Amino acid sequence: MNVTILAFNIALIIISIGFLWKGSEWLVTSSSKLAHSWGVSDLVIGLTVIAIGTSAPEFAVTISAVIKGNADISISNVIGSNIFNLGFILGGTATVHAITTSPKLVYRDGFFLIAVTCLLGFFLFDYHLEGSLMALSRWEGIILLVILVAYMLHLFIKKEELEEEEIPHGKVTFFDVILLLLGFAGVVGGGHLLVDASTIVAREFGVSDWVIGVTIVAAGTSMPEFATSIMALIKGKHGMAIGNLIGSDLFNLLGVLGVAGVMKESLVVSEEAQSSIIMLILMMVLVVIFMRTSWKITRWQGATLVIINLVRWFIDFTGKG
Repeated sequence: MNVTILAFNIALIIISIGFLWKGSEWLVTSSSKLAHSWGVSDLVIGLTVIAIGTSAPEFAVTISAVIKGNADISISNVIGSNIFNLGFILGGTATVHAITTSPKLVYRDGFFLIAVTCLLGFFLFDYHLEGSLMALSRWEGIILLVILVAYMLHLFIKKEELEEEEIPHGKVTFFDVILLLLGFAGVVGGGHLLVDASTIVAREFGVSDWVIGVTIVAAGTSMPEFATSIMALIKGKHGMAIGNLIGSDLFNLLGVLGVAGVMKESLVVSEEAQSSIIMLILMMVLVVIFMRTSWKITRWQGATLVIINLVRWFIDFTGKG
């Protein structure tokens, strides 16, 4: 590769990180202000509006894979991103600073996330459409979408507030809406730019396409969640920090796979998905246990999640390579 082109892509990586960081700052500030003006908590806005926005890269990759007829990529992208969110991002964020949780976050959202993942596992493991093959059918995709809509309606109707996050906010202006849109554009655009530029650089250094997919692409599409959660934590908005990750995982499972499932009569995937689904369920159970312990995820617990994700990557590399 031309040295100039290589240098250009390295520069793009640096620029993309800047987009992610600044975009996430605008996103957290404006969405929190708007949420409080609507009587909605930082946790709820993290579970819904921000989660949907930061899941845009996963949505784009998954839908593109379905259109191209690659069901394995469409489903493995979501499962892999969710594991990455819980391991590297939630764990890494907690390692920087312990994250305060709450009973509602644990008993409502945490258990709901486990239940949804188990439901997806049941849909994939039932083998009822393609003989011995695993598949997600169209009606199962519809069920996932209906559950997502019902869950989001419940959150906005209830409008529960976290008392520890009752921070005064100024009057909402039209500029706050513009800032929210710019924030979304920054985190989503920055994530795409990071994936593209990093892939080009990685290939130049001899990294295989498979390794690029499970590392750079998985990490790159999750960068919006990472940047947003770190920025929320810096601003003391713990509910938004963890709500963004849980909400993103929920939207990936219910929204992204729901739409993907509806687009095809059935999405047939390889049986390699079994171990990944089981891994995701176990990680979610562990995360909920950590969330319930002293109502916070401590730094050592965060480090544990990061280590688990590193071990998973090592097994993937050695198993595939």
